[in-house]
Amino acid sequence: MMAKLFRAVIMGPPGSGKGTISERIAQSFGLKHLSSGDFLRENIAANTEAGVLAKTYIERGLMVPDHVMTRLLLPRLEEMTRHSWLMDGFPCTLAQAKALNSTCDLDLVISLNIPYETLKDRLSDRWIHPASGRVYNMGFNPPHVQGRDDLSGEPLIQHDNDQPEALVARLRHYKDVAKPVIDLYKSKGILHMFSGTETDRIWPYINSLLSTKIPSRPETDTQHIPLP
Repeated sequence: MMAKLFRAVIMGPPGSGKGTISERIAQSFGLKHLSSGDFLRENIAANTEAGVLAKTYIERGLMVPDHVMTRLLLPRLEEMTRHSWLMDGFPCTLAQAKALNSTCDLDLVISLNIPYETLKDRLSDRWIHPASGRVYNMGFNPPHVQGRDDLSGEPLIQHDNDQPEALVARLRHYKDVAKPVIDLYKSKGILHMFSGTETDRIWPYINSLLSTKIPSRPETDTQHIPLP
């Protein structure tokens, strides 16, 4: 008999380690790791209608609006009726959370609460491969060759918004838009918050929680199935 499907979301400010923890969850529990950033890049590369629209905002340094993000993501989630998944990077706002609620019922929401100083240190050391979204950190995950992506050899960049002045504004914005989302999931009784300065120290607590929530898993979910 197949185990019940499991749907979860991970939230956290820029630099909180969402990607790293999401990958560990995917490997340990057989959930598909869905990244809103990956969806965006795929749609932009494929020149889909929503991707072209999203690109116009990104090129101007603006947040992609709720109606564009939901148009990108919800149809893809509706296709994934047979998979357990963990969504990273969506929903970011209350409007997105309400749209997601109308599509599926979440089992669990993980919120990462990381001190500002830790985020500032991590992001000032962060370099990105623009084409793939691969992230490197000079402190704990440096590239094999300085300034170059491990797989493509292409140059890495550092975003202007990872600089200290811009970072304060980004974190304040995250806090403002995330609070109503966190309050919504808290009221549903599915929010679990984890605080700390090191991913390796937070991970055992998340692992322990998920072990109680996902006692068994369907074999089909343990395979990596590329998104269409």
